[in-house]
Amino acid sequence: MPELPEVELTRRRLEPDLTGKRIERVEVRVPKLRLPIPEELATVLPGRTIRSVARRGKYLLFDCEAGWLIIHLGMTGFLRFLPEPAPPGKHDHLNILFGDGSLLRFHDPRKFGTVAWTTAVPTGHPLLAGIGPEPLTPAFDGDYLFQASRSRRVAVKQFIMNAATVAGVGNIYANEALFRAALRPDRAASSLSLPECERLALTIQEVLQESIDQGSTYRVAEDSVAYHPLEFAVYGRGKGRCARCNGALEEIRLGNRSTVFCPRCQR
Repeated sequence: MPELPEVELTRRRLEPDLTGKRIERVEVRVPKLRLPIPEELATVLPGRTIRSVARRGKYLLFDCEAGWLIIHLGMTGFLRFLPEPAPPGKHDHLNILFGDGSLLRFHDPRKFGTVAWTTAVPTGHPLLAGIGPEPLTPAFDGDYLFQASRSRRVAVKQFIMNAATVAGVGNIYANEALFRAALRPDRAASSLSLPECERLALTIQEVLQESIDQGSTYRVAEDSVAYHPLEFAVYGRGKGRCARCNGALEEIRLGNRSTVFCPRCQR
């Protein structure tokens, strides 16, 4: 599933192409992804101009003049800007066509993505209202993490993957941040000390920012969301060796997600 860096890179890739584009027509090719696609898109979007593309957590927010289009990519979703029309494929579920002949296409093989519309402040929408602080802002730090974790006996990995705790941290970057912070992923969140929370907040910020920075230098494939440019220390390396101590990495399941860590280095 695309996590914060992948969604942020998508935003940066699309914004220069979409800003100032006037919407001519909307083609909805399926009635429902994870949620029903709003029927009114075909009537409310034509004639509007996209003014900006923002992000909140893993959601993309398209400012369409007096209204916001909200898109979540789900597990396999991908947004592609096409300078010229092209026939839609089997999994191309939404086309937004512009006055100059270009279009924005939402491709989602597993249909786990979400498309929503609101004329209110988008951060108050039910999909976004419960999201915690953005990790790359001053609102997220060790003290915040410490206070938020005091009564939480859930595993720390699940705690930081909860969007209500912090926006946009998924399985990949949770694994990496916990390894860098030398913290076992299955420890109770409430067991973390303030210095450990400070260390974890810092490593979360590091892995996210490094992925964004490195991803910005890569040419992103136009039919994939697998941008992940970082060389991972633990993610996907369940049978590998620890980069620090050369001990065997261990793989467990937490919240039905594969979780890899070093039992020597992470306490």
